[in-house]
Amino acid sequence: MMAPTLVATRTALPPDGAKFPLGGPARIFKPARLRGFTLIELLVAIGILALMAGLSWRGLDGMSRAQTQLQQRADTVLTLQAGLSQWAADLDAMVQLPNTPSLDWDGRALRITRRSTAAPGDGLLVVAWTRRAIDGAGQWLRWQSPPVQTRGDLQATWTRAAQWAQNASEEDKKLEVRVAALEQWKVFYYRADAWTNPLSSDSAAVPPPPTPAASAAAPAEAVLPDGVRLVLTLPPNDAFVGTLTRDWARPNLGGGKP
Repeated sequence: MMAPTLVATRTALPPDGAKFPLGGPARIFKPARLRGFTLIELLVAIGILALMAGLSWRGLDGMSRAQTQLQQRADTVLTLQAGLSQWAADLDAMVQLPNTPSLDWDGRALRITRRSTAAPGDGLLVVAWTRRAIDGAGQWLRWQSPPVQTRGDLQATWTRAAQWAQNASEEDKKLEVRVAALEQWKVFYYRADAWTNPLSSDSAAVPPPPTPAASAAAPAEAVLPDGVRLVLTLPPNDAFVGTLTRDWARPNLGGGKP
C-alpha cells in the first residue's frame, strides 16, 4: 500500500487589469507615469506669449494715438468756429457815433467799437483782431478793452488797440486771446457793389454831399461798408488746410445787398 503523497498546487495570479467576480480580490491599479513640459517647450510658449503681448501693445498704442489726434482736431475745429462766431458777433454789435471811429482796417489789425452785451450801462468796448507770430507760429488773436464811458477814454482806447497790434505790452497781452493758428489773413470791404481792399484809394464810398440843414443838425459820420469779408489762410497739418472765407453783412442792410 502506497503512502499518501502531498501535492502542492500553485495558483497563478490574474494578469493586470483582469476583472474579478463579485467577492473576488480587490482591483489593482498601476499608477501612470507623469510627464511634464520640457525646457524647449516652455521657452517656445514664453516666446509666443511675448510676441502676442507686443502686438497687442502696438495695437493699443495706435488706437491711443488716433484718439488723441481726433480729439486735437475736434478741439481745433471748435475753437475756430468759436472765433468766427465771435468775429461776427463783434461786427453785429458795432456802434456808430458822431465823430467816433467805429471800424478801421490798417493792414495789420481790424478795430471795432462795439456795445457791451454784459449790461446796457457798462459803456462801449473796443475790440481788435490781428495776426502775430508766437513761438515761431502765426496766431490769430483777439483783444478786448475794459468798458469805457467817456469819449476821451474811447479815443485813448482806440489808439491803444492799434499799439497792441504793432507792439503789444505785457499789460495788453493780458487782454488778448489766442483764437487759432494762422499763416496770413486779408480783409475786404463791400462798397459800391464790389469787394475792394480797404486800403486802396478807390475803395471808400463817397457819400452824397449833405444839405446845409443836415450839416448844421449833426456832425458828419464815417460811412461804414455794407459788408466785410474775412479770408484766412490756415497752416498745413491741421484740422483745416487751405483758405477759409467768411462774409459778414450789416444786419440793417437792404435793397438787394449781400
